[in-house]
Amino acid sequence: MPFVLITGASRGIGYEFLRQYSSDAKNTVIALVRNKSATEKKVSEDAVLQGRPNIYILQADITDYNALKQAAADTAEITGGSLDYIIANAGLVPKFDLFLPIGELYVLQTSLIGNSFLLTLQNRGKQPGELTKTFREAFEINVIGNVHLFNLFLPLILAGHVKKIVTITSGLADNSFTNQWGATPGALYAASKAAMNTVVAKFNAQFKKDGVLFLAVCPGPVEVGHYDGATADDLAAVEPLLSIFKEYSPGYERPKAPEVSVRMMRDVIEASSLEKGDGGAFVSHYGNQQWV
Repeated sequence: MPFVLITGASRGIGYEFLRQYSSDAKNTVIALVRNKSATEKKVSEDAVLQGRPNIYILQADITDYNALKQAAADTAEITGGSLDYIIANAGLVPKFDLFLPIGELYVLQTSLIGNSFLLTLQNRGKQPGELTKTFREAFEINVIGNVHLFNLFLPLILAGHVKKIVTITSGLADNSFTNQWGATPGALYAASKAAMNTVVAKFNAQFKKDGVLFLAVCPGPVEVGHYDGATADDLAAVEPLLSIFKEYSPGYERPKAPEVSVRMMRDVIEASSLEKGDGGAFVSHYGNQQWV
């Protein structure tokens, strides 16, 4: 009976992981969410999920160490002290830099006055302080929170049978892709995911001797509402990235539905092993480095 923990399970990709893993009655699925009552209500009203006895919902913010610690204790009570999979899906995709290159979050211009240069800041509605705040939030949620998550739940994984810890990452964190194709939007988000990919490799280097597989998997472009509320200017700014996707992957038309992406990622997760050298890898939903 595999035990599966999914963070960020209240919506989008995380909710789809919850739906698919819990469809097998042999699995016990623990959903870690920020708002337990709202998620319980959503599940109870879901014609597919309602009444499934193998779903447990726990509340913890990924940035709250004490809440994560309590969630680990509660999970141990549910499972008897072990865990087979962690799907570390919780994360922040900031709207602040979603549509613009990093150099346009604020723009510095120089002008010559007399014999001296005057440096001026074009605000474009975005403050340098907002960049700092957003960058810190992205690292707090996408990196530091997962480090705490892994450390607190590792004793349960070490007592489990499958021993797989999977982080949901992004192909935008691939420097080769960024440089070759000029993929400029989402720099702060991509940097946090690149940092997390390194964390995955470091955990793998330490714990592969104990049989634990750490893996970073990119879902590819998925329709989960990232562009909801976008202005016409925002959509125009992101159009070059969509054009890159189409050139990079001929035949690409639109983001995948969550159920398709999650099914593909689950296939990659199941096929991955330490024996095949997959530990610490950064791969796509195709199991390679084809991101779109």
